[in-house]
Amino acid sequence: MADRQLVRDPSHAGSWYTSSKSQLSSQLQGWLDAVQPPVRCIGPQTEGQTVDELPVSRARMIIAPHAGYSYSGPAAAWAYKAWDVSKAKRIFLLGPSHHFYLSKAALSKCTHYATPLGKLTVDRETTAALHKTGQFEWMSQSVDEDEHSLEMHLPYIYKTLTNTFGPDPSNHPLLVPIMIGNTSASTERSLGHILAPYLSDSTTAFVISSDFAHWGLRFRYTHYQPSSGPSTSLSASSKAPKRPEREIHESIKAVDLECIGACESGSHEKWLEVLERTGNTVCGRHPIGVMMAAVEELGESEGRFRFLRYERSSEVRRVGESSVSYASAFAVL
Repeated sequence: MADRQLVRDPSHAGSWYTSSKSQLSSQLQGWLDAVQPPVRCIGPQTEGQTVDELPVSRARMIIAPHAGYSYSGPAAAWAYKAWDVSKAKRIFLLGPSHHFYLSKAALSKCTHYATPLGKLTVDRETTAALHKTGQFEWMSQSVDEDEHSLEMHLPYIYKTLTNTFGPDPSNHPLLVPIMIGNTSASTERSLGHILAPYLSDSTTAFVISSDFAHWGLRFRYTHYQPSSGPSTSLSASSKAPKRPEREIHESIKAVDLECIGACESGSHEKWLEVLERTGNTVCGRHPIGVMMAAVEELGESEGRFRFLRYERSSEVRRVGESSVSYASAFAVL
């Protein structure tokens, strides 16, 4: 790889989020400021637990959504407000591939990732070391710039680093962007094995990019889980379920919370089982699976996710409608 600068442009700025530096900075800070402790966990396994201080000490790993900021920006703030990067020298960013088929994972050839707020520097030493394992390929710059799952986190990462380390980017931790493909369970365990030593390093932090259920005919996912009895898939001709059955949006929430509970359990196997059974379209299922496998590799007594926020883009009541779910979580390591 050449020594010259190769900068990934913020290709979704001006459409998925504002390209104005001042407006973006103000927007992100406003969402972060709106999250004030104490906050209550919302997952099935952590419901009722209270977080009294933000950021959470040693919460080096978070899950946050990656939709347009008008949809998921406020939800993502709950994860970033909990994120502890005070000792970080390196940040791994894992996101799913939406456009480019991968069976394993891919690394960026870029030296920098640009945002309207400033540039993040890629940790080329670490990406080179990861590539040598044989489990990673290089992605082209066009593939890199087409993908939004990584980019939508860059402004939040930059803002958090600025708030923590000051405005000089030379003082900021380096970035390790990783695109995760359509991985098998064994591949997730293999990747988790490779990333486990970084996970055990107190100077390394992690961001996992994922939305939760993408529900609707346009997503080819119309799973409906009634209050009792077997689940089904609704069709265009299906009538909306009548009370006392659940509204469609209540079914979507129930399935998402079941998956959130599996994620909180810390069991990679349980996570995969619930996704298989429900078919839930969690787009970051593989990045989440990789990091759950990494935690299991270390035999961590901690490292389990706690979810702070869950919301949907809309409340579906008819089969022709659709929604995307957003959830934010942290894990103490």
